[in-house]
Amino acid sequence: MSSLQALCSGLPLRPLPENRGRWAGVPHAPVRTPGLSPAEEQLALRNALRYFPPDVQELLAPEFAQELRLYGHIYMYRFCPAMKMTAYPIERYPCRTRAAAAIMHMIMNNLDPAVAQFPQELVTYGGNGQVFSNWAQFWLMMSYLSQMTEEQTLVMYSGHPLGLFPSSPQAPRLVITNGMVIPNYSSRTEYEKLFAMGVTMYGQMTAGSYCYIGPQGIVHGTVLTVLNAGRRYLGIKDLAGKVFVTSGLGGMSGAQAKAAVIVGCIGVIAEVDKAALMKRHEQGWLMEVTDSLDHCIARLREARKRKEVLSLGYHGNVVDLWERLVHELDTTGELLVDLGSDQTSCHNPFNGGYYPVQLGFAEAQSLMACDPTAFKSLVQESLRRQVSAINRLAKENFFFWDYGNAFLLEAQRAGADVEKKGANRTEFRYPSYVQHIMGDIFSLGFGPFRWVCTSGDPQDLAVTDELAASVLEEAVADGVDPAVKLLYTDNIRWIQEAAKHQLVVGSQARILYSDQKGRVAIAVAFNQAIARGKIKAPVVLSRDHHDVSGTDSPFRETSNIYDGSAFCADMAVQNFVGDAFRGATWVALHNGGGVGWGEVINGGFGLVLDGTQEAEQKAKMMLSWDVSNGVSHIQAFPRAFSPGGPLPLQTADPRESSAPFFPQNSPTTLAYRCLLSHCCWVSPCIFLGCF
Repeated sequence: MSSLQALCSGLPLRPLPENRGRWAGVPHAPVRTPGLSPAEEQLALRNALRYFPPDVQELLAPEFAQELRLYGHIYMYRFCPAMKMTAYPIERYPCRTRAAAAIMHMIMNNLDPAVAQFPQELVTYGGNGQVFSNWAQFWLMMSYLSQMTEEQTLVMYSGHPLGLFPSSPQAPRLVITNGMVIPNYSSRTEYEKLFAMGVTMYGQMTAGSYCYIGPQGIVHGTVLTVLNAGRRYLGIKDLAGKVFVTSGLGGMSGAQAKAAVIVGCIGVIAEVDKAALMKRHEQGWLMEVTDSLDHCIARLREARKRKEVLSLGYHGNVVDLWERLVHELDTTGELLVDLGSDQTSCHNPFNGGYYPVQLGFAEAQSLMACDPTAFKSLVQESLRRQVSAINRLAKENFFFWDYGNAFLLEAQRAGADVEKKGANRTEFRYPSYVQHIMGDIFSLGFGPFRWVCTSGDPQDLAVTDELAASVLEEAVADGVDPAVKLLYTDNIRWIQEAAKHQLVVGSQARILYSDQKGRVAIAVAFNQAIARGKIKAPVVLSRDHHDVSGTDSPFRETSNIYDGSAFCADMAVQNFVGDAFRGATWVALHNGGGVGWGEVINGGFGLVLDGTQEAEQKAKMMLSWDVSNGVSHIQAFPRAFSPGGPLPLQTADPRESSAPFFPQNSPTTLAYRCLLSHCCWVSPCIFLGCF
């Protein structure tokens, strides 16, 4: 395979490519244990062979059957392309529409080994966030995209390209659904079987919608979370000398180390997989690494005393680290940690998302495959130990929050002491970061807006950074509410710092938490710059589905909506549908992103700006709905805001308080003002009558 032209020519069948199996030197997904019956194994094999003509099925059948036996899924390793997988400049893709070429650019970025967690298994992040279910689907997708016109829409059923269908130039070019399993069958056990049979897949949030931009995608959100955790829990703005302890350096969790440096604190991040840890170190995301717990504690003490800015990767299990911190407290009286969380892929705890402290990494992977029941028991024991250590530290001036990765949910299921007396189903002893921090940001319409420069030129990214900062600075100069000004100021700081910290991994992309007014104004500025030639190629707008409007998740995004509607999925579905007919280039609806299969529904989009007037109008209309849908939901089904006047930065017991961190006016009032001044910035919104 030597060219993109060949990659778009359909499945390579005559001759078949050489079967090189699993590559050495790259991380691979853990072996899955779907527990298929013999009849289900035969069905999985037939489903895989349906992509191929009869004359090659006889050769491929035993090969695919062996993959199913060895790895628990048919990935079709033979068809993994030999050419370098990366986000090539958009003009190199042999397509009939710029939209199709932009989608190809995004897909190949998701599968770039520098970006993807398990590239040969088509997993972008989170342990099981698939781009496709198998490599045949990738080839067919690329072929369809190369043929697609402006009057066709490509339909994707859980990784399976259903085909090109007649539509209109105003319609999305691509509609994606992943994991749309009938609710009564949306369980983990059923998922493992359905995925192994090749009929559904877990698209996470931005893997299966082709919008992942590497760990930068959550660096900004992590910066805001840690920064505002300091404001809320510690009552400080300067985090120098403060220690943030967490875990996970694979995929999205790799962002934590860089975020710690940007906010100016000491970040200690545990990771059991040495390959993931060293990847972040080589990319410059981790300043130092160690596999010695003694050295880790000594280095932490030293940095704390000197108020150094440090990101330290500990190669080991985070449970050992938490228990060592307890030991130091009990023996010396010294509390060495101020803030803590967990970013393991705990939505997938029994298939590589969380590793038990009792076993080494390789030993755990072996047990996971050969005795899943014993592995599950050890994971749950490990979760209980981790929570026990955290509970001991939390008796002091230490604050822990759930990072929305299902950590406390799984700990509860394991029998750990995470209960909160008198709480509803979405509350635990420790708050979700949405309940205490990000939910208040979402209530003002701010969320993880993203863009990708499809030219692949860093200079284009620099231009977009300048434009975005300028738009926000102008908004502040025009006058905004104090809480909104605080967030704009944080975002201006972020943009100014982003280029300095080498955040780009893969495509030339940037993330920025912005509200509706900011998103629309930035999009218009980009589109006009493309029209003038200041930006050389189209820009793709997207967002993490984790946003004000994109996701219904009772244990994360909607966890602080207390009228019961946190368990409803109307908002995400309306987001998906509304974006589709308001101008999105592609839309996606997923089951299971972030918190786990059956726990969440989320919708996402991609929008191509190409410098045309049509693109500008689509951006104004679609981005307005993409935010106002969520803000109006908050107003109709309010979060647990504390009414009244000024709020302190720190309450008597922050862990029990539902008050936002904003020290200005009541957030209910601010959200209402935001709705009036931001949602209606482009044109009056018809839903204002609901107040």
